[in-house]
Amino acid sequence: MSITNETELQGMQKASEAVALTLKAMKEYAKPGMSTKELDDFGGKMLEEFGAKSAPFLTYKFPGYTCISVDNEFCHGIPHAQRILKEGDLINIDVSAELDGFWSDNGCSFILGNDINNHQKLVNASKEILQKAIANIKGGVRISDIGHLIETEAKKRGYKVIKNLTGHGVGRSLHEEPHEVACYRDRFNLTRFKKNSVVAIETFISTDSTIAETLADGWTMVGNRGGYMAQHEHTIVVTDCKPIILTEMNQIWD
Repeated sequence: MSITNETELQGMQKASEAVALTLKAMKEYAKPGMSTKELDDFGGKMLEEFGAKSAPFLTYKFPGYTCISVDNEFCHGIPHAQRILKEGDLINIDVSAELDGFWSDNGCSFILGNDINNHQKLVNASKEILQKAIANIKGGVRISDIGHLIETEAKKRGYKVIKNLTGHGVGRSLHEEPHEVACYRDRFNLTRFKKNSVVAIETFISTDSTIAETLADGWTMVGNRGGYMAQHEHTIVVTDCKPIILTEMNQIWD
């Protein structure tokens, strides 16, 4: 969507507050020994208290309030009572929701407890690259140039990017134009970021894989060459200068 008045901006801010604070709270609530369903139920209850509804459930009938992926699962992991979290797990939580007709999206990867499996470097790379990418976005910038920046920064750190997972427009539905904000230079994508547009910017930084493949459950995605992936995501409003980061209160950069 494109922000055309103060009411729309306030609507996006309110929806973004719901998803950002839910993500932050879920990250803090996660503990070893807890099931991913218990963590998801906590997030779902918090969204309900905001008056928000799970976006993946509304849009796709996803079997959970949020997507929770663990270790070799890259994204769209289904919360499950039998999936028990352990010390050192690499966890990704993606929270998106609708509130009063406005939709917002955010996510982060983090280490549960002590980094006994040495994933922190990957997580830090994803966070830092997202921060640099967003700092370079303004009206008129080519979307493919931001993708080039993301991939270049990943390669500098010894990592790859997932090429079939992308950021996207958001606002009046979960996925809108621009439909593909890729993490690499897509030479066929000639579109540019538009001032006042609302976009979910995501990094998909991986150790070994370049493509995400869907498992037999129809949702969970893993890498075509295995390994691990870290993802971080903010919903922003594009301006003529520094973007407005609507989900900044999730504190994923802290």
